[in-house]
Amino acid sequence: MAHDAGTQAAGAADPRPPADAPLPSRESAPPVGERPAAEPPGTDIEAPEVTLRTIRVVHWGIGLWVLALVAVLAVPVLREGERDWWVWIPVAGIALGVIGHVYLARGRGNAADA
Repeated sequence: MAHDAGTQAAGAADPRPPADAPLPSRESAPPVGERPAAEPPGTDIEAPEVTLRTIRVVHWGIGLWVLALVAVLAVPVLREGERDWWVWIPVAGIALGVIGHVYLARGRGNAADA
């Protein structure tokens, strides 16, 4: 039995409305940007309070970049030949971490104060 591309297997329901069904009117749809009157269930969930300070994360990041720099400097294979630029990756990470530390230490970037 040959099937057309437009035919379906027996017993399968077609999710599309019939071709002669009327289209919904624009008056029945809520205006764009307005929320429905009833809130969906589960929207009253509150996020837990974060007790970790951002500057502490920056300190840990700087420390990990320092360890990476020590590893690159301690193992000559990691900084020879085509890998001679690898030393500058942890240096850049440390420099960006110091910039982040200065930014946070001056009182900027604190979500609680926003």
